[in-house]
Amino acid sequence: MPARGSAEALEDLVNIGSECAKALRAAGIGTPAELRRAGSVEAAVRLRRTLGADNVCRSRLSALEGAVRGVRWHAIPKAERDRLWRELEERSPSGGT
Repeated sequence: MPARGSAEALEDLVNIGSECAKALRAAGIGTPAELRRAGSVEAAVRLRRTLGADNVCRSRLSALEGAVRGVRWHAIPKAERDRLWRELEERSPSGGT
């Protein structure tokens, strides 16, 4: 795996597979640098606009945050994952999940 900051494609980032990378590109985030600048919550907001709210779950948000940080998503403490979810819900309510 490339060192943090050296990834050239979204798929080079930890937690980001080809389907997630495709969705990010459709949402206007095309590079690892753009994902880092946007941050996980903004990326999730954009994904909700593109894919629909039901397609952006806690796991996907955590995966995005891990990609931004360069760590596996489960290494992020639950309290931080919960805080990110609350922030996402405040910015773009999903209607219940």
